Amino acid sequence: LQKLIHLLQATDDPLIQEQALITLSNSAAFSVNQDIIRNLDGLSVIGGMLSNCTPKVKEKALNALNNLSMNVKNQEEIQVFIPQVCRTVESAPLNSDVQLAGLRLLTNMSVTSDYHQKMINSIPCFLHLLSEGTERTQIQVLKVLVNLSANPAMTRHLLRAQV
Repeated sequence: LQKLIHLLQATDDPLIQEQALITLSNSAAFSVNQDIIRNLDGLSVIGGMLSNCTPKVKEKALNALNNLSMNVKNQEEIQVFIPQVCRTVESAPLNSDVQLAGLRLLTNMSVTSDYHQKMINSIPCFLHLLSEGTERTQIQVLKVLVNLSANPAMTRHLLRAQV
Protein backbone atom coordinates (compact mmCIF):
# COMPACT_ATOMS: atom_id res chain seq x y z
CA LEU A 1 0.00 0.00 0.00
CA GLN A 2 2.83 2.35 0.83
CA LYS A 3 4.46 1.71 -2.55
CA LEU A 4 1.19 2.34 -4.36
CA ILE A 5 0.74 5.66 -2.56
CA HIS A 6 4.32 6.66 -3.38
CA LEU A 7 3.76 5.59 -7.00
CA LEU A 8 0.71 7.87 -7.20
CA GLN A 9 2.83 10.77 -5.98
CA ALA A 10 5.77 10.01 -8.25
CA THR A 11 4.14 9.55 -11.64
CA ASP A 12 2.27 11.79 -14.06
CA ASP A 13 1.28 8.86 -16.26
CA PRO A 14 -2.55 8.65 -16.17
CA LEU A 15 -2.57 4.92 -16.94
CA ILE A 16 -0.30 4.15 -13.99
CA GLN A 17 -2.30 6.50 -11.76
CA GLU A 18 -5.52 4.81 -12.80
CA GLN A 19 -4.20 1.32 -12.07
CA ALA A 20 -2.74 2.38 -8.70
CA LEU A 21 -6.07 3.95 -7.74
CA ILE A 22 -7.99 0.83 -8.76
CA THR A 23 -5.70 -1.31 -6.62
CA LEU A 24 -6.01 1.06 -3.64
CA SER A 25 -9.78 1.11 -4.11
CA ASN A 26 -9.94 -2.68 -4.12
CA SER A 27 -7.65 -2.83 -1.08
CA ALA A 28 -9.98 -0.48 0.78
CA ALA A 29 -12.62 -3.22 0.80
CA PHE A 30 -10.81 -4.54 3.90
CA SER A 31 -11.17 -2.40 7.03
CA VAL A 32 -7.59 -3.00 8.17
CA ASN A 33 -6.37 -1.55 4.87
CA GLN A 34 -8.60 1.50 5.32
CA ASP A 35 -6.68 2.35 8.49
CA ILE A 36 -3.31 1.65 6.89
CA ILE A 37 -4.06 3.88 3.89
CA ARG A 38 -5.16 6.69 6.22
CA ASN A 39 -2.06 6.30 8.41
CA LEU A 40 0.18 6.46 5.33
CA ASP A 41 -1.42 9.81 4.37
CA GLY A 42 -3.03 8.04 1.44
CA LEU A 43 -6.31 9.95 1.77
CA SER A 44 -4.66 13.28 0.96
CA VAL A 45 -2.68 11.72 -1.90
CA ILE A 46 -5.83 10.16 -3.37
CA GLY A 47 -7.76 13.37 -2.74
CA GLY A 48 -5.07 15.24 -4.63
CA MET A 49 -5.95 13.17 -7.68
CA LEU A 50 -9.38 14.86 -7.78
CA SER A 51 -7.76 17.84 -9.48
CA ASN A 52 -6.38 15.59 -12.23
CA CYS A 53 -7.58 16.58 -15.70
CA THR A 54 -7.98 12.99 -16.87
CA PRO A 55 -11.60 11.91 -16.25
CA LYS A 56 -10.68 8.25 -15.68
CA VAL A 57 -8.12 9.18 -13.01
CA LYS A 58 -10.63 11.48 -11.32
CA GLU A 59 -13.27 8.74 -11.42
CA LYS A 60 -10.92 6.15 -9.92
CA ALA A 61 -9.89 8.60 -7.18
CA LEU A 62 -13.55 9.19 -6.34
CA ASN A 63 -14.16 5.42 -6.26
CA ALA A 64 -11.19 4.90 -3.94
CA LEU A 65 -12.35 7.66 -1.59
CA ASN A 66 -15.84 6.17 -1.69
CA ASN A 67 -14.54 2.80 -0.52
CA LEU A 68 -12.36 4.47 2.09
CA SER A 69 -15.30 6.54 3.38
CA MET A 70 -16.83 3.48 5.01
CA ASN A 71 -14.59 4.27 7.99
CA VAL A 72 -15.57 7.10 10.40
CA LYS A 73 -11.98 8.23 10.95
CA ASN A 74 -11.46 8.34 7.19
CA GLN A 75 -14.62 10.41 6.79
CA GLU A 76 -13.12 13.02 9.11
CA GLU A 77 -10.26 13.45 6.63
CA ILE A 78 -12.26 12.97 3.44
CA GLN A 79 -14.75 15.68 4.41
CA VAL A 80 -12.26 18.38 3.38
CA PHE A 81 -12.76 17.21 -0.22
CA ILE A 82 -16.58 17.51 -0.18
CA PRO A 83 -16.69 21.00 -1.77
CA GLN A 84 -14.34 19.82 -4.54
CA VAL A 85 -16.42 16.66 -5.06
CA CYS A 86 -19.56 18.80 -5.30
CA ARG A 87 -17.89 21.03 -7.90
CA THR A 88 -16.80 17.92 -9.80
CA VAL A 89 -20.37 16.57 -9.82
CA GLU A 90 -21.63 19.93 -11.08
CA SER A 91 -19.03 20.33 -13.82
CA ALA A 92 -18.83 16.72 -15.03
CA PRO A 93 -20.75 15.75 -18.16
CA LEU A 94 -24.33 14.75 -17.38
CA ASN A 95 -24.63 11.05 -16.44
CA SER A 96 -20.88 10.49 -16.78
CA ASP A 97 -18.95 7.94 -14.75
CA VAL A 98 -17.17 10.80 -12.97
CA GLN A 99 -20.48 12.36 -11.97
CA LEU A 100 -21.85 9.05 -10.71
CA ALA A 101 -18.66 8.31 -8.75
CA GLY A 102 -18.89 11.73 -7.11
CA LEU A 103 -22.53 11.18 -6.21
CA ARG A 104 -21.72 7.78 -4.68
CA LEU A 105 -19.07 9.38 -2.48
CA LEU A 106 -21.47 12.16 -1.45
CA THR A 107 -24.05 9.51 -0.59
CA ASN A 108 -21.65 7.85 1.84
CA MET A 109 -20.52 11.17 3.26
CA SER A 110 -24.13 12.25 3.85
CA VAL A 111 -25.28 9.16 5.79
CA THR A 112 -24.74 11.10 9.00
CA SER A 113 -25.52 14.80 9.31
CA ASP A 114 -21.91 15.69 10.17
CA TYR A 115 -21.05 17.06 6.71
CA HIS A 116 -24.41 18.15 5.30
CA GLN A 117 -23.50 21.84 5.59
CA LYS A 118 -20.73 21.32 3.05
CA MET A 119 -23.30 20.20 0.45
CA ILE A 120 -25.84 23.04 0.79
CA ASN A 121 -24.59 25.00 -2.22
CA SER A 122 -24.99 21.93 -4.43
CA ILE A 123 -28.66 21.31 -3.66
CA PRO A 124 -29.82 23.17 -6.82
CA CYS A 125 -27.44 21.02 -8.86
CA PHE A 126 -28.79 17.85 -7.23
CA LEU A 127 -32.36 18.88 -8.07
CA HIS A 128 -31.32 19.67 -11.65
CA LEU A 129 -29.71 16.23 -11.97
CA LEU A 130 -32.88 14.69 -10.58
CA SER A 131 -34.91 16.20 -13.41
CA GLU A 132 -32.35 15.88 -16.24
CA GLY A 133 -30.33 12.78 -15.44
CA THR A 134 -30.79 9.19 -16.48
CA GLU A 135 -32.32 6.70 -14.09
CA ARG A 136 -28.87 5.76 -12.70
CA THR A 137 -28.08 9.40 -11.99
CA GLN A 138 -31.52 10.03 -10.51
CA ILE A 139 -31.15 7.09 -8.13
CA GLN A 140 -27.77 8.34 -6.88
CA VAL A 141 -29.06 11.90 -6.48
CA LEU A 142 -32.11 10.64 -4.60
CA LYS A 143 -29.87 8.80 -2.16
CA VAL A 144 -28.02 12.04 -1.39
CA LEU A 145 -31.26 14.03 -1.11
CA VAL A 146 -32.88 11.43 1.16
CA ASN A 147 -29.84 11.58 3.45
CA LEU A 148 -29.95 15.38 3.50
CA SER A 149 -33.71 15.42 4.11
CA ALA A 150 -33.30 13.27 7.23
CA ASN A 151 -31.60 16.27 8.86
CA PRO A 152 -34.14 18.87 10.11
CA ALA A 153 -31.47 21.58 9.77
CA MET A 154 -31.49 21.00 5.99
CA THR A 155 -35.26 21.44 5.50
CA ARG A 156 -35.09 25.19 4.81
CA HIS A 157 -32.21 24.75 2.35
CA LEU A 158 -33.97 21.95 0.47
CA LEU A 159 -37.27 23.82 0.20
CA ARG A 160 -35.71 27.16 -0.81
CA ALA A 161 -33.38 25.75 -3.44
CA GLN A 162 -33.68 27.45 -6.82
CA VAL A 163 -33.64 25.00 -9.70
